[in-house]
Amino acid sequence: MSQSHFNQVFLAQRVTLLRTLERMVNNHSTAEDLLQETYLRVTRALSERTVEHLEPFVFQTARNLALDHLRSRRIQSRTVLEDVPMEVIEGVPSSISTPDEAHQAAQLLERLSVSLSQLSARQQRIFILSRLHGCSYQEIADELNVSLSTVQKELKLIMAICIGVADRINRP
Repeated sequence: MSQSHFNQVFLAQRVTLLRTLERMVNNHSTAEDLLQETYLRVTRALSERTVEHLEPFVFQTARNLALDHLRSRRIQSRTVLEDVPMEVIEGVPSSISTPDEAHQAAQLLERLSVSLSQLSARQQRIFILSRLHGCSYQEIADELNVSLSTVQKELKLIMAICIGVADRINRP
């Protein structure tokens, strides 16, 4: 199947694909991004193999990307509550904290920064993709060409390091 045939199919279905993605993610800008990613993924797939039924393949690719995005958002929204013990969350100073609490928070950030800088390059990348960019574990595994299990284990280790730093700061 040629790239030009795919381009024709994609252009003919672009509006329908965009509407489908918008309904799924409830955000026009995100839907546009997912549409672009769909184009790139299908182009890559076509360069690697033959696709018999192109139109359903395009729609399934778009749907999978939207579901991955929604899963990533859901994981990101509950990350703090699942990865960090409640006593650590409760110990985070509010915007009206005392000078002592503010100093303790600054110490925590400094020590976390030092601890995270000592991670391997791959561990740092996993942490950044997960916690700052909100990528799903599968997206991280795909991007770094590692297994899903590796991503999970590395994040568990990284979060244990962060919790250990917070515990040491909070000890009397």
